Amino acid sequence: MRIGVLSDTHIPGRARSLPRALLSALKGSDLILHAGDLNALSVLETLGSLAPVVAVAGNTDAESVHARLGRRRLLIVAGCRIGLAHGDGSTGTTQGRALQAFADEAVDCVVFGHSHIPKIERSGAILCVNPGSPTDKRVQPHYTCARLNIHRGVPSAEIIQLSGRTQS
Repeated sequence: MRIGVLSDTHIPGRARSLPRALLSALKGSDLILHAGDLNALSVLETLGSLAPVVAVAGNTDAESVHARLGRRRLLIVAGCRIGLAHGDGSTGTTQGRALQAFADEAVDCVVFGHSHIPKIERSGAILCVNPGSPTDKRVQPHYTCARLNIHRGVPSAEIIQLSGRTQS
């Protein structure tokens, strides 16, 4: 199972639309996860033309986005339990808040965003994946997304550096 992972697209604030390099990187995905701060629900339609999409709302999303998506999701994909949350809050670290959102769940992987810092790290047995941002790299050297692969119920991930212009 090949899962495209992104977060913090901030459309149309950071880009008018999703970058072509991002859409190219997501082609061939069996599923796409968006970890919040879409800002425009049209992002879901664009991504949905590539693969089924599961998304959560982030701290900059409008109430209508929160009402439609919610703040956290627990998915079971190919035998892997994946927690999806944005990771924002006022205490602790972004990763810590994302893990805390699933503290009462037995998850294999937690996908989160918020910091715009791409990161793949294990916290005990849990694979933590932050895809960074394809439209707002802040101080990071590259615009990014991630790919999550599940083989026999075991998740692995990689960060994908996006090339080219971010605005399309």
